[in-house]
Amino acid sequence: MSLRHHEIAESGHRILNPITEEKLMLLGRICRLQKGQRVLDLACGKGEMLLRWAERYGVGGVGVDISQVFLTAARLRAAELGVGPEVVFERGDAAAYEAEPHAFDVVSCLGATWIGGGAVGTVELLRRALKPGGLMLIGEPFWADGVPEEAYEAVGVEPEEYLSLAGTVDRFASAGMELVEMVLADRDSWDRYAAEQWFTIDEWLRAVPADHPDAADMREFLDHSRRRHLTYQREYLGWGVFVLREARG
Repeated sequence: MSLRHHEIAESGHRILNPITEEKLMLLGRICRLQKGQRVLDLACGKGEMLLRWAERYGVGGVGVDISQVFLTAARLRAAELGVGPEVVFERGDAAAYEAEPHAFDVVSCLGATWIGGGAVGTVELLRRALKPGGLMLIGEPFWADGVPEEAYEAVGVEPEEYLSLAGTVDRFASAGMELVEMVLADRDSWDRYAAEQWFTIDEWLRAVPADHPDAADMREFLDHSRRRHLTYQREYLGWGVFVLREARG
């Protein structure tokens, strides 16, 4: 799927991951956010986490994403919530973003660790911007027990790309990060994230000509997404936000 196709499929979403609004705000409480702190969110999508935290806790920060469509939505939402001055959105490749060194109290990448070539590489991207003692948030899938071999191909990943929940934590530890908290998605939040895409795509397909240049790809994505989710994703693939700190010496 191209970026354009994701922009279509997630046009109705505010949160571009399988996490609910309630759990997003729970994550803010877990981080003990305080007025004046700064947050960096790489591959921020529509920036809902950063914006809601700015509204609730008075934090500021920077969101970086490659999608102009998503960033336009983020800026409109910032105006709606009245937090525009506190939050800046920059368009660019999150993998190449040069953040001010050690300038952020919280750094995050939720559901986009491909920017660093995987979880460990993303830790290194985020580490540069993190203040000593600050918190790093990484959203990452993990496998449940008993995953059938055919699930890997259906989800479109190599078996070692994601690990078990414990294996995921060990992977972070190998990069020098210690797990201090976590917020995990459940089947219902997976359903809400996936099924909202189906409805959005169906509405889009009904509104455009059958020979629209994106129509065939969107029909294929819709068919594959439903089958993948119902057969494998909701049963075997977990997702969570892992709250990390530099390991104690």
